[in-house]
Amino acid sequence: MPKEIFGPHHQYLERNELLTYEEISRLVRILTNFGVSKVRLTGGEPLLRHNLEHLIELLAPIPDVDLTLTTNASLLTPDMAHSLKTAGLGRITISLDSHHEAVFSSLNDVDFPVARVLDGIENASKAQLTPIKINMVVIRSVNADSILPMARRFHGSGHILRFIEYMDVGATNGWILDEVVTSEEIIEKISSEMPLEPLKSDYPGEVAKRWRYKDGGGEIGVVSSVSQPFCGDCTRLRLSAEGKLYTCLFASNGHDLRPLLRNEASDDIIAKDIASLWRRRDDRYSELRSAKTSDLQKVEMSYIGG
Repeated sequence: MPKEIFGPHHQYLERNELLTYEEISRLVRILTNFGVSKVRLTGGEPLLRHNLEHLIELLAPIPDVDLTLTTNASLLTPDMAHSLKTAGLGRITISLDSHHEAVFSSLNDVDFPVARVLDGIENASKAQLTPIKINMVVIRSVNADSILPMARRFHGSGHILRFIEYMDVGATNGWILDEVVTSEEIIEKISSEMPLEPLKSDYPGEVAKRWRYKDGGGEIGVVSSVSQPFCGDCTRLRLSAEGKLYTCLFASNGHDLRPLLRNEASDDIIAKDIASLWRRRDDRYSELRSAKTSDLQKVEMSYIGG
């Protein structure tokens, strides 16, 4: 979230504009009737949300749901990791674009050291929020030199390092195509030192292609949204904090469910509204990406998560 936009005088949403945890859990229960089986809490930074453990307590008992969370780990203390696990969180994903201090700081523009993120990974591991996935967005001129060091660091750790192609989400990240390091390049670079072999997908629509080290050192993943779009297999919905459903990471508009939730609409009416939205979706931004799409307004990732 760029400081020049989201500075000390930025007017954020009022509390009553945000969905309550009960409203969020109600929507998740409705969505499970459509086959939703994975729920990820993301952000922004979800651990900034007051009493997040209560939301986890509401979501964890929903049958057949894999509940996980993505965080920058700046607040993932031993106590927080334990509280999340006790509340019912299954596993965790941690964003880390480099473990070198200077590169980490230049990418994230934050006021905490990379050591705090590494401690957070250790705290999550001790709390058994596993398997831990570590997301690294690769930008050619910034952290491409961190690919091999990151792979070496987490090789044999039991954690799954995932390399994500730099995407043109929103309008504030300064994206240009030349800065994209493709998944093919990443795999070739790592495999030249630590040979890799491909793995089958865990489930239909999985966005990360999985690879494992031939020496038994674990696995990595690559997300190829730019070089190998997977729009045709996408089965994801994103729910914003104030109740808008987005059918694509690159969408410009969301579908507002808050009025239905607060005007005593039945679960059946809400379900029909969601079904109608899904039937109409024709999102193919990553397949269509070109000069024709470069000026399209897109929602910021800090608003609806990755």
